[in-house]
Amino acid sequence: MHRVQQAIKWTVYTLLLVNFGFYIVEDWNRAIHSLDAGATLFQWTTEFATSIDELGWFLLLAMFELETYVLEDEQWTRWSTALIRGIRLACFVMIGHTVVAYGAAAFQIQSAPEVSGVDNLCELADGETSFVYNLGYTTIDETNCESLSGASQFYWVTEGTVVTDPAGLKLEQALYWVDVVEAVAWLIIVLAIEAIVRLQDRGIGSGRTIRLLNGTQLVLYLLLVGFAIWWATLSHWLYFWDELLWIGGFAAIEMNLSEWRDELKGSEDAPTTGSASP
Repeated sequence: MHRVQQAIKWTVYTLLLVNFGFYIVEDWNRAIHSLDAGATLFQWTTEFATSIDELGWFLLLAMFELETYVLEDEQWTRWSTALIRGIRLACFVMIGHTVVAYGAAAFQIQSAPEVSGVDNLCELADGETSFVYNLGYTTIDETNCESLSGASQFYWVTEGTVVTDPAGLKLEQALYWVDVVEAVAWLIIVLAIEAIVRLQDRGIGSGRTIRLLNGTQLVLYLLLVGFAIWWATLSHWLYFWDELLWIGGFAAIEMNLSEWRDELKGSEDAPTTGSASP
């Protein structure tokens, strides 16, 4: 059974790494539609926020794997502890950047300015402006402008480069806010795992605090499954698949923690030296 669990775990980790490659391609495709030569560094990192986020989570997952399964207590040294803590801090910086980037984008799109003086998308068929709907970007030209949208009102999603119609704007706003809530939910989950690791490192494997942390994680995992189903209804199968994979990845860490708890319980139940035999 243990070998099966390990095989499943490493399969999940491998698939997450493959997904990371898909996100880099997707972010690049969005960036070439949204950014111009005058874009700032923050604008670039915002467009690649998903890839940066994925990298941060992947490294964080690796650190948890080392701490909860790979390395034994006696293998920890001052330097290995400092290195892992440093990498973990860098991961939290990357994840924090994602939360800030998603939050800024969500607030910005709430007040997306209307494209003035335009009541037909074909008026923007200059080959330099793109139309977005459901995260799909298309360069507007004379051959596709009529099929992209029949609306008479448009909004700048990215001023000067990307537009959408009222239906597209409503969907984009929802997508951005789901990204924010999703990022915060994962951040709370990882903080809960971090707290459990610290408690178990001190020999505490049960109690009210552990139950509260596990319960919080369960509620947030259910929320994330709901988001995954929503992504599927919008035909974003990569996001649906990725969400389930990440839940699987952290479920693997939970299995490591469970084994660790069993070891702690075994240590507590073991008879002390010199005790009488039953």
